[in-house]
Amino acid sequence: MKRDDVMKTIQGAEVCPGNAGVIKVPLSDFRHVAEGLRNDPQSPMDFLRDIVGMDWGEEGLGAIYFMESTVTGDTIAIRTATTDRQQPLLPTVSDLWKTALIKEREVYDFFGILFTGHPDMRRLFLREDWIGWPLRKDYDMKSNPLRLDNEINADITKEYRLQRDGTLQGIDHRVFGEDDFVVSMGPQHPSTHGALRMRIALDGEVVKKVDPVLGYIHRGIEKMNESLTYPQTLGMTDRLDYLSAHQSRHALCTCIEQAAGIEISERAQYIRTIMDELQRIDSHLLFYSCLVLDMGAMTPFFYGFREREMILDIFEETTGGRLIQHYNVIGGVQDDIHPTFCQKVKDFIKHLRKVIKDYHDIFTGNVIADTRMKGVGILTKEDAISMGCTGGTGRATGWANDVRKRHPYALYDKVDFKQITYNECDTFARYMVRMDEIMESCRIIEQLIDNIPAGEFRVKTKPIIKLPEGIWTSAVEASRGEFGVVIESHGDKTPYRMHFRSTGLPLVQAMDTLCRGWKFADLIAIGASVDFVIPDIDR
Repeated sequence: MKRDDVMKTIQGAEVCPGNAGVIKVPLSDFRHVAEGLRNDPQSPMDFLRDIVGMDWGEEGLGAIYFMESTVTGDTIAIRTATTDRQQPLLPTVSDLWKTALIKEREVYDFFGILFTGHPDMRRLFLREDWIGWPLRKDYDMKSNPLRLDNEINADITKEYRLQRDGTLQGIDHRVFGEDDFVVSMGPQHPSTHGALRMRIALDGEVVKKVDPVLGYIHRGIEKMNESLTYPQTLGMTDRLDYLSAHQSRHALCTCIEQAAGIEISERAQYIRTIMDELQRIDSHLLFYSCLVLDMGAMTPFFYGFREREMILDIFEETTGGRLIQHYNVIGGVQDDIHPTFCQKVKDFIKHLRKVIKDYHDIFTGNVIADTRMKGVGILTKEDAISMGCTGGTGRATGWANDVRKRHPYALYDKVDFKQITYNECDTFARYMVRMDEIMESCRIIEQLIDNIPAGEFRVKTKPIIKLPEGIWTSAVEASRGEFGVVIESHGDKTPYRMHFRSTGLPLVQAMDTLCRGWKFADLIAIGASVDFVIPDIDR
């Protein structure tokens, strides 16, 4: 479909209510529209931000596709659906965007939608023998007994192709070759940063393929949210990426506030922005500590924890929490900052600026660290965009993907800071992005900490919050990349559907590309440099 035809189809289509501007595209036109948007010569939608599976009842089963052009910054969201609930089929877009290889599997896992042409239609989070599709509205919660037997991973997967006569042809693909030597790494926490398992095909010490096995701590958060009121849903975000707890909750509060027309005070905006940046420093310090420990260095590990404890002390005085943060609420923040907050933050930044040199002296210039990181684990800019690898991993390829710059929120359009990018695309670049971002976060905080205005820290809201009917979205720059929230409301006090864009799901997908051809020991350093957090992936 030519660009003019695509634009006519889009312009003549129905737009869903809400701030997302989701355009309804008929299933018969969907594949042509997707191709046209991806290959548009003027504004190519090369970044598929997310695919959100949906059950619209009588309207059918389908998905919403959120796209963005890295060339122009334009965004668009389209949805399509099939009314066949017995054998729901949608055409794959995995040949257009690599991130669809894993995100279409997520939709299949929870809604049972088969993506024709997708080469790997396996479950993603749930067991292969799981019965039913949990995020469908007609799902029987009692359909799965408690299983105490071990799960057998499928080594044969199906690709489904729709024939001209309307029949479906299944083609078998092997996950690993018959002669592949496959080892299982995980699910244990050391070196995997959570309960992650990777099946790895090796040729001697050289990695041939990495197949992530997810879902070991899947808790069904998106399903639970459908029975919770909007204030109750806030408690779920803190247990996703616990090193982005402030930022994740910020995104959800912002989405609800925008939909409900709630305007928070300037004081609350200042506090939220400062807390987000303290959280980023906290996360990057832990990143440093874990990276060096995974590579065998002990002393730098204690450096990172020493300064991180200072941040946690500051958090605890104001929020009451150290790891899990329940501070942001709808309308602002739950309590005002502690009387000593501002002074302690300034003292901490002054201290951090003095000691950061020690971090680099002991590790960054170390010959062993340089040898193991420089030129190792290459992820190109094109692959980073196609896979949706945002955050430090994407910026290490030269892709300027920071949400704070692309779509400013809170006070990020009022402060001066540099978006850190490197062009080397390797493990060392991913490390340096985060180390430099620590200092940029300090710059942001320094511009705000002495200028927090007086006023309310929280505005009054209704006891029961009902959002207008529509599809609502928001996104923030979390510690590991773009964290997004999608809410479909039918005007009730509970969401019809609430979805979180995992920052880590594209990162763990990229491990296969990053590690192929490198030694098994390199995989440990590469994984640490990517910096995924498993609860955010599994949800």
